[in-house]
Amino acid sequence: MLRAAGVGLGDEVVVPAFGNVEVAEAVTMAGALPVFADIDPATYCLDAAAVEAAVTPRTAAVVVVHRFGRLADIGRLHALGQRHGLLVLEQGESEAPYDEIAQRRERAAYLDAKLRGVRTPDDGDAHTYQQYVVRVPGNGRPDRDAFARAVRARGVECRVPVKTPVHRLPEFRRCVALPETERASDETLALPVDASLTKRDMHRIVSACNALGGLLQPAF
Repeated sequence: MLRAAGVGLGDEVVVPAFGNVEVAEAVTMAGALPVFADIDPATYCLDAAAVEAAVTPRTAAVVVVHRFGRLADIGRLHALGQRHGLLVLEQGESEAPYDEIAQRRERAAYLDAKLRGVRTPDDGDAHTYQQYVVRVPGNGRPDRDAFARAVRARGVECRVPVKTPVHRLPEFRRCVALPETERASDETLALPVDASLTKRDMHRIVSACNALGGLLQPAF
C-alpha cells in the first residue's frame, strides 16, 4: 500500500513502536524511514498529538494499528492527515464472529468487576477484547513479570503482549522519548477471555490474580 501510494526513498512514515515489528519493516521495505510516535495509554494505539509532534516536511504517511480490540482515534488522525497532506493507512485485527465477541465482552465484564490489584482495560469505543490487557504497576511487588510467573504457577495462561517495543530493537533503535510506550511495555499483561472459557475457568483466573493483588500498590 505504501509503494502503491508512491511512498519511498527520502520519505518518513510515522508508526507505533508498541506492537509488531512488521509495520516498521514494511516501511523500510518501501524504502522509507519509520518514525516512532507514542501511544494513547487507554487504547494502546497511536496518540494523535504525538503523531503531530513527529511530523516533519519529509513525512509522507502514518500507519495506524488498532490494538487488542480497541480502535485508534481515527477521526483525529485522518483530520491530521488532511491538515498535513499525509496518507493515513490503517492496520486492523481479524474480525471475530459477533457471538464470539459478545462472549468475550461478557467474560471481560466479569473480570472488570472481580479483579483487584491490577488496572483493568478501558472498555470504551466498542472494545471487542481480542486481548484482555491489564496493567500491573511496577511500583508494587511483585512487578509484571513476577506477577505473570505467579499466575502461571496457579494454572492460568497469560502472556506479555509486547515484550520489547520496536524502537528498542537493534535494527530500529532510536533515541526517542516514548514514555507511554515504555510504560505499557513494562506493565501490560494479557489474561484469557476466550469464548471457550467456563465459569470455573473465569473464577480460577480471578482467584489466581487476586491472591497476588494484596501485594501490589493500589492501581488507580
